[in-house]
Amino acid sequence: MIEFQDRVAIVTGAGRGLGASHARLLASRGAAVVVNDSGVAADGSGAETRPADEVVAEITEAGGTAVADYSSVAEPAGGEAVVATAVDEYGRMDILVNNAGILRDKAFHNLEWPDVDAVLDVHLRGSFFVTRPALRVMREQSYGRIVMTASNAGILGNFGQSNYGAAKMGVVGLANVLKLEGAKYNIRVNVLAPVARTRMTEQLLGPVAEKLDPEMVSPVVAFFCSEECAFTGEIWSVAGGNVSRFFIARTTGYFKPPAEGPLSVEDVAANVDRIRDEADYSVLGSATEELQALAPRLFS
Repeated sequence: MIEFQDRVAIVTGAGRGLGASHARLLASRGAAVVVNDSGVAADGSGAETRPADEVVAEITEAGGTAVADYSSVAEPAGGEAVVATAVDEYGRMDILVNNAGILRDKAFHNLEWPDVDAVLDVHLRGSFFVTRPALRVMREQSYGRIVMTASNAGILGNFGQSNYGAAKMGVVGLANVLKLEGAKYNIRVNVLAPVARTRMTEQLLGPVAEKLDPEMVSPVVAFFCSEECAFTGEIWSVAGGNVSRFFIARTTGYFKPPAEGPLSVEDVAANVDRIRDEADYSVLGSATEELQALAPRLFS
């Protein structure tokens, strides 16, 4: 039985949809949960306290422990405030689920700069703003679990979501660095790429939305947040009961030894099939590992 007794979790954007589901599940397994939500609309406009308050009420009525936080993660001060709420209320924080998000979808040629800024502020900068103070607390404790929320719109691409896709792939890059910086402090950083029915996705998903309950995603989040999660830097796709792994791989490719002269444009053109051949690939854990993989060829 995976439980979270004596653990404190922050879930951002937890007033509705996926975040609310994550918060309820963690609380049901014993975590004290900070339910962060500024109550904005799907496009980031407005604000209200009701969504966070309602989730806190659900958790406490079910016998769990939770407190609401209404800070905006789109600002550095908001990120600091969310973490302060956890530490002030419960004396520590062990788990961070970066889930808050908005949408402002437009085809790229119609995109306006405020739409770019608003989406980057919540998804990408918001992940920076909350994670930095959280990581500092986790380092002092020599323990932490961080979940970043990416999307197949960033990993694979999706029409009309250039701002959202770029922000979500940026989150993957952030996680790739933090998995290395947090390793010696027993801080695990993993990435969720969910497909679920929420107020932001219902119209995009169409008839398949009814098969994609948010509660089918939250068990993976809970696993990532648990002591039993021994790995870091993973990207898992979760949708309707299906759990798969995304990974970034490097093909063996083509190598021209220095003794044969410098690499030319024609060499590249003549060896495209070898460069792209997926039969032999490696999944590398860092930029250093790629240099290590190159070394035998460069110094042979």
